[in-house]
Amino acid sequence: MPDAQPCRFPTPGLENEPVLVIACGALSHEIEALKALNGWSHLHVRCLDAALHNRPQLIPGKLTQLIAKYRDCYRRIFVAYADCGTGGQIDSVLQAEGIQRLPGAHCYSVFAGEDTFRELSEQEPGTFYLTDFLARHFDRLVVQGLKLDTHPQLRDDYFGNYRRLVYLSQRLDEQTLAAASAAAEFLGLALEHRHSGYADLEDSLRSQLIAAA
Repeated sequence: MPDAQPCRFPTPGLENEPVLVIACGALSHEIEALKALNGWSHLHVRCLDAALHNRPQLIPGKLTQLIAKYRDCYRRIFVAYADCGTGGQIDSVLQAEGIQRLPGAHCYSVFAGEDTFRELSEQEPGTFYLTDFLARHFDRLVVQGLKLDTHPQLRDDYFGNYRRLVYLSQRLDEQTLAAASAAAEFLGLALEHRHSGYADLEDSLRSQLIAAA
């Protein structure tokens, strides 16, 4: 995705002041869909590689670099990441910068909502989750990312304690549902489909744009 533009503060009194969202690449499709659906042309997006899901320790440093790059370009910056396995390191970066992020520990709780995600976790702790993005890119991010294509015996090492796969869909799409079903079959897990929509992602972006207005 190209760099967000323009790199300057808008003219004072501009009706819709641009807001920069620095996002996980796993959310880029959903953010662009929300932009189109709501007419949020003043929401600018810059994404980090979704493959960082497998190396979360690198995320805080990458965020720091992008924030520094765009700090003088936007009055309001928002980070479309949850904690995402960084153990609070994202929060340390953002607190120092005075920047907010998505609520929760990961994108699954963002899409399910905190209360629903808590219920799902308590109902079955051994649950593996997919979003639309992860369902579509399961082979690249999970199978190849964890080297299950070359070392299939690792599947049980990684997923032996899981009992079900919950697919949290943002859109109702038969092709993506089929991909989620294939992922569940590959992992040997029971599939449960819950349509969540955009949930806290949409609410958080809307709040940022309202605050900037």
